[in-house]
Amino acid sequence: MKYLKQVLGNDLRQLPMVVALLVLLIGFHIISGGRMLTSSNMQNLISGNAYVLILAIGMLMVIVIGQIDLSVGSVAGFVAMVVAITARNFNLPWFVAVFLGLALGVLIGSWQGFWLSKMGIPGFISTLAGMMIFRGAVIWLSGSISVPAPKELQFFGAGYLPEWGPAWTNMNNSTLLLGLLALGFFVWSQWNGYQREKQAIYGTRPEMWPMLVRAIGGGLVIAYVTWLFGSGRPGTSFPIPGLVLVALIVIYHMVTERTRFGRHVYAVGGNRQAAALSGVNVSRTYFTVMANMSFLAALAGILFLGRATAAGPGDGTNWELDAISAVFIGGAAVSGGVGTIMATMVGGVLIAVLNSGLMLMGVGADRTQVIKGLVLLLAVAVDAFNKQQGRPSIIGKIMESFHKK
Repeated sequence: MKYLKQVLGNDLRQLPMVVALLVLLIGFHIISGGRMLTSSNMQNLISGNAYVLILAIGMLMVIVIGQIDLSVGSVAGFVAMVVAITARNFNLPWFVAVFLGLALGVLIGSWQGFWLSKMGIPGFISTLAGMMIFRGAVIWLSGSISVPAPKELQFFGAGYLPEWGPAWTNMNNSTLLLGLLALGFFVWSQWNGYQREKQAIYGTRPEMWPMLVRAIGGGLVIAYVTWLFGSGRPGTSFPIPGLVLVALIVIYHMVTERTRFGRHVYAVGGNRQAAALSGVNVSRTYFTVMANMSFLAALAGILFLGRATAAGPGDGTNWELDAISAVFIGGAAVSGGVGTIMATMVGGVLIAVLNSGLMLMGVGADRTQVIKGLVLLLAVAVDAFNKQQGRPSIIGKIMESFHKK
């Protein structure tokens, strides 16, 4: 355990979830006869769940401030329908329709944020109303009929990185380049962290071997993932929705952990009164987080529209449940103030792997829902039990390093 802590930088916050994810991947791969860890299945897993993971990014921030948003699925479906109808009925270019859809998402989020930040109505109530309003609106607007999406959106919702360059690599070169960039950034971040540690500790030289183990281990994982996504059948590679998701993960990880606004989000969720006394504008934080949530819901709806090739009256149904599950399986606290983007993504991928693995095993949707519910309950129950017994909780460990910064 001592050496493990050295390698992980005394931060074991995501280890249990990562181990569970690896066990599921390997277990499903064996049980399914080698169909889990294949290029096509992993590509479908990412592109088919990117919209839920995007929702989970925004939902994390909502839950961290001690609120919840039940309307995100309905908002996503409503925006997707508006984009499809405006593009068809008004002959708008696809990018204009997308811009209008994203702007509509921000407008809806501002409406949700108004009731919370200015009127003091809890997010659970205001977004429950929003869920009913926008679920009814999408059915009303569509007349219960599906509307085709602009063809250009299919690339963003179901496309892959393009092929170019020499054939001797035996891989999709766009995916290979993306993997090399990720590998270079990861190695650089490890070396940069080691240099900062040297500067912070005067009179002693930190051991280099933990950094080397992290760099080699992480590099091997990145290399395997690059090969997995880049070696599929011709015409496939890393999915475009996955690329959008990766960009959002990087951006929101920086926002939540490296910016003043991110610190305000955690401060408000941890203790609203203390945050207000320390100068945090609680009302503005509430408003911004809710507006951001609906913006991401709009983006998720547009990506799903491109993948489905049409907007349907039932799109977005129960999406909020998967997003909320991803956040809590990722270790967020129900009371707010605790949670990270990376842990939430692990929780979301774990749910996606469960869906994919159970489908490969021929398990029906009914039993899949039961199993997912039990996994969610178990994840929260283990953490609650640990706190009741006086042991360090999992979600407590998740934020331990954050508070030390």
